[in-house]
Amino acid sequence: MGEVTIRELGAPGDLGWVLMAHGERYAAEYGWAIDAVTAPIVAAYAMQARPGRDAGWIAELDGVRVGSVLCVERDDATAQLRLLLVDPDARGHGVGRRLVTACVDFARDAGYRRMVLWTNAPLAAARRLYLEAGFTLTGEESHSDFGVETLGQSYELALTPS
Repeated sequence: MGEVTIRELGAPGDLGWVLMAHGERYAAEYGWAIDAVTAPIVAAYAMQARPGRDAGWIAELDGVRVGSVLCVERDDATAQLRLLLVDPDARGHGVGRRLVTACVDFARDAGYRRMVLWTNAPLAAARRLYLEAGFTLTGEESHSDFGVETLGQSYELALTPS
């Protein structure tokens, strides 16, 4: 594997890549049609991200985008991890772990008291990363937002000592 770098989101085309990569990857791996879910998240980030409260990162392998994650404000006390993705060519090399760490560290430094995320049961590798980072499962609910029935899962992480 070549050189992996994690950089702040903001280069031309980054948000377009996030949307495209999610749509293509989840369709190929799971048969999910997720553009209607991811497009509003990307659009909201593009139009409403506030420095110091919201941030995003891109993972690159030898200068080519291979991963992403966003941290967005859910409320004054709560950050939300959104749109974690690692390209199959970069999986197994710590890219996802580095993206999750960047997101959690940012949320903590921004003064959020907790972080939440929503994922889906088939995404086992992502779930392992969340659990490893200290997130705990807080709820599960079946949905068909992606055109097929799947199990959505909510997770939470305390960012300040209780």
